[in-house]
Formats: sequence, structure tokens, C-alpha cells
Amino acid sequence: MATTDDDRRPKYQRIADSLREAIQSGEYGPGDRLPGENELMAVHGVARMTARQALGVLKDEGVAEARKGAGVFVRSFRPLRRRGIQRLSEEQWGTGRSIWAADTESRTLEVDQVAVSEEAAPENIGRVLDLADEETVCVRRRRYVLDGKPVLLATSYLPTSVVGGSAITHEDPGAGGIYARLAELGYKPVHFREEIRSRMPSKDEASQLGISSGTPVILICRTAFADEGRPVEINEMTLDAASYILEYDFDA
Repeated sequence: MATTDDDRRPKYQRIADSLREAIQSGEYGPGDRLPGENELMAVHGVARMTARQALGVLKDEGVAEARKGAGVFVRSFRPLRRRGIQRLSEEQWGTGRSIWAADTESRTLEVDQVAVSEEAAPENIGRVLDLADEETVCVRRRRYVLDGKPVLLATSYLPTSVVGGSAITHEDPGAGGIYARLAELGYKPVHFREEIRSRMPSKDEASQLGISSGTPVILICRTAFADEGRPVEINEMTLDAASYILEYDFDA
């Protein structure tokens, strides 16, 4: 009998595939407990390590999550649909709404950690913001939580010469966020550029986002430009890849 490509796949991968298919078909729904190591060993005739690896694949993909002392469960978190273009329109932040409201719909996205400080500009940040030597930046570090789960880490850098003494240096910059405040200061963002890449998380990122070290993160670096192409903000974001769908909707 001919050997198929599937037959040549490691046993743990084949088990993971069958569990994933069962989840996608609805056999296991959000919040349901998946078969444990002992059950997988008995059903598939494999060693404990193989069963553990199979469950590990689903956890690393963000499909399942382990609950200490209870087992492995189908992840019940509904991913955020990040609307990359609509969220940055002036119609959004210019009317006092948060840009995050375009992503969350009726769900509540909270900032559970925020720190604002004045710091020396890192070399790459100073270069992009076109800062003079020794010029400082206002740094805003935040962690965003949705449905009780951390989903995003964000660090914004803005020239102190532009935002010093303004509400942007406060933990809560007010309605419309920092883009509305920049507009009030005469530096209204008129153009944005986002660069996107992905990698595995650092130990600190995995800890802050509550993900396993095998779950990738999406890195988005956004630069906001005012009139005449002046860069006024760099926002470095780290997203839990399993928590987001990136959507870009635009005319041809």
C-alpha cells in the first residue's frame, strides 16, 4: 500500500490535526474540555509525550488553553477584528471616539497598565522623528485587556518639544486620545504608515500577554505624520497573534 504524505507526518501532528478538525466541525465548542493525555494515549496508542505534544500544538496555535489542574480547553476568546484603515480616520478620533472602538464593537477594551515618562530618545526613534541630539520624547506605555485577557502592548514616542505640558503627558489624555490632542496643538495627523511583521515573543512579552512562548506575536510599528510630512508619533505595538484578525478594506 502506498504511503501518503499524511502517513509520514509525526503522530503528534496527526492527533493535533484531528482535534483541530473536531473543533472546527463543532464537536468541541468554545470552553469545552479536550481529551486529556491519558485519553489520547488510549485512543491513539501513543506515548504520553506524543499526546502532550499534540495538545501543545493546539495551545501554541492559540486554539486551546491550559487551565491549571483542570486540563486543556478550547479557547473561548473571540478574536478582535483590527480594521487597519477605518480606525485611523479623523472621523473616528476627531469626534472624540477612541481609535480602538473601531475594533471592539460592543466589547470593552480596557487599559489596565499605563505609564507616562519623559526619556532620552532611543537612536532609531530619534532618527525617525528627526530629533536633535539630546532632545527627549514623551513615552506612553500601555497594556490593553479585552474580556479579561491581555491582547496588546503599546509604546508611543512623541517629541517633548511638541507635547510637553499638554494632556498627552497625562495618563488619560482625554476624549479622542493623543491624536485629538495633537490636532489641538496644531499637529493634526494627516498621514499614517504602518509596518507589520511577526516573530515569537520574548519571555517578558509572553508573561505580559499571558501567552505560551510558542504563540507568535504581531509587531506593528505606526508612524503618524502632521502637515509637511512631519513625524509626530511612533507607536510600537505587540499583539497576541491568536487574538487578532487584521482587516484592510479599501477601494481599488
